[in-house]
Amino acid sequence: MAEGLRERKKRETRQRISDIATSLFVEHGFVTVTIADIADKADVSVNTVYNYFPAKEDLFLDRSKDVVHRLSRWVRGRDVGESAAAAVLRELREEVETVSPRVGLMEGYEQFMRVIHEAPTLRSRLWSVQQEVQENLEATLREETGASVDDPMPTLIAGQINWLHQTVMGVIGSEMVAGRKPGEVSREVLLLLDDMEDLLSEKVLNYAVRAPE
Repeated sequence: MAEGLRERKKRETRQRISDIATSLFVEHGFVTVTIADIADKADVSVNTVYNYFPAKEDLFLDRSKDVVHRLSRWVRGRDVGESAAAAVLRELREEVETVSPRVGLMEGYEQFMRVIHEAPTLRSRLWSVQQEVQENLEATLREETGASVDDPMPTLIAGQINWLHQTVMGVIGSEMVAGRKPGEVSREVLLLLDDMEDLLSEKVLNYAVRAPE
């Protein structure tokens, strides 16, 4: 269904407010910048900002919904004969190999991470997002495998798969903050992914293999 003019304008306004807020946070710090500052710079009312972003943290972590559903999306899209863990490893390798901004491999990412490190409320929100990733993935694995509510395997497997993702994101964040080049970090993280795969048991690597239709 084609996007209507009203919806497109709302999307563009939301993105403009988010971009302006991020720029202000990077330049002046998350704690220092107020919603009024953002509204003034974006030439909208404070209420308009709150209509799009209920909390100040939402302005900086506006793409968190995509992160929450990322692992579940990869698992649901796994190929025939491919397990849940193998699908996530494949997708992570592709993102890292292509030096994708989606995993933080971009110039300027260190500024984004520094804003988070300097703001306790952002660190707390990021922790909540990571918990949501885990819970969402567990629910997806239960649905995909038909596991019962008292079966512990989806919880255990989700924890292992989430460990892959969090470790990769954590290493990339640390290396980028240290001033490393995205291409260099990409090459090192690809080797790290190989080491991480070697640490996974056969039970994890063969869980939720997609059967032919």
